[in-house]
Parts: sequence; structure tokens; C-alpha cells
Amino acid sequence: MKNFILGLAVLSTVVMKAQTQIVAHRGYWQTQPPTTENSLKSLENAQNLKIYGSEFDVRMTKDGVLVINHDEHHAKMEISETDFKDLKKEKLSNGEDFPTLKDYLKQGKKDKSLKLVVEIKPDKTKEKEDELTAKTIKMIKDMKLESQCDFISFSLNICKEIKRLAPTFKVQYLKGELSPQQIKDEGLDGIDYHYSIFQKNPTWIADAKALGLITNAWTVNDVAVSDELKAQGIGFITTNIPDQLKNK
Repeated sequence: MKNFILGLAVLSTVVMKAQTQIVAHRGYWQTQPPTTENSLKSLENAQNLKIYGSEFDVRMTKDGVLVINHDEHHAKMEISETDFKDLKKEKLSNGEDFPTLKDYLKQGKKDKSLKLVVEIKPDKTKEKEDELTAKTIKMIKDMKLESQCDFISFSLNICKEIKRLAPTFKVQYLKGELSPQQIKDEGLDGIDYHYSIFQKNPTWIADAKALGLITNAWTVNDVAVSDELKAQGIGFITTNIPDQLKNK
């Protein structure tokens, strides 16, 4: 009987580990009342959901300040061509101050159980990308958040630069044109592709898993698509509706 109970415990652990994990896309912001994506409130909301992680976007201002914003522009100002003192004059639509990476990491540190999925956005030159990447990694290390952060980027250069500077960091590529074998050959840890890429390449999830790669799909806001990916054994799903998908 004792062996049977032990066997059940092991089986349940395996099943739990195999379950697809949920990542909130730019935080959990489609709330009632709604807040703003990439805001500190959206990160706090994700923390309260008790999911795997929350994704956010890092950019660099003209004067080298690391900020959180998805688009290249904030209030019609191009972030890479504008000093932070000018950018911060314009608040987010929910009334919050324009967030820096340091602000965001401070909030993230309040709940060590939530992974911080750091998307470093492509910049105009390799030199700028390398500077942005180095500064991001330094800040995360200075704040002792290495074990709480995963990394993603659409820039293959940024992905490879992260691995060069911090080989133990988990890095996934976002763009979608490279096969799992090519990702493995580049020395990266996984694929984080738009769900349509997996629909067009139905063996890629299994191929990636066989190579020991992490698998993630973005941005899945449809329960049927989520179920389809889970049936293929995908590791992670990034979504704007984490509250709806977390218990599915």
C-alpha cells in the first residue's frame, strides 16, 4: 500500500511538471477595471494570479536609461531618440509614471514565485543592442534577480549576446523562422514563437522537446488554440487572458 501511495505521488508530480505553464503578456492588464499593459499594476495583477510568469518589454532611451515599453514610441516620442527626462513627463494611460526597468524589477522582487520574462527589444544597430543587453543583465545581476528571470528577443544578436554574457540564463528566440535544430545549433535554450508557426510546422513542438528545448507560444487568446497547443505538449503559453487559461 505504501508503495502504491508513493507511486501515485510520483505520478502526480510528473503530471504537474508536464502541465503547460501560463505567462501573462505584458502583465495582466485586461482586468475590471482595466489597467495598462507593461504597467506596475499589470505586473502586480499577474503576481496575484499565481501563474508561472509575466512578460515585459525593455528599451533604452537616448541617454541610456532602461525603460519598459512595447512600442518604439511613448506619447509620440521615439524612445531611442529621446532623453528620459522628457519621456517621463508623459504618464501611462492608467496614470502611472512611465516605468523604468529598475521600477519594474523592484515590483517583481516582491513575489519571488513569479518569473520575470524579460523581452529585450531590437535596437537600430548591433552596438546599441549590445549596450542595451549588457545594461539589462547588469541591473538584473545587481538586484540579485538572476534566478527569477527568463529572457526572450526577436533579435538573434541579442539572444546570442545574452548567452555570451550570462551562459546560464535561459534564452528563447521569438521571430519564428528558425527550426528547433537551428535554435539548438545557435546555442539557445528554446523557441517562443507565434502560435501560427506551430500550426504551420506541426512537428516543431515535439522536435524541440526531443532536443531538450523550451517551447512557448504567443499570443494565445483563444481557448481552442490553447487546448490544441497543450495537446501537443507545449511547455508555456503567453496570453492576454491568463485568468481564463490558468486553470484550463
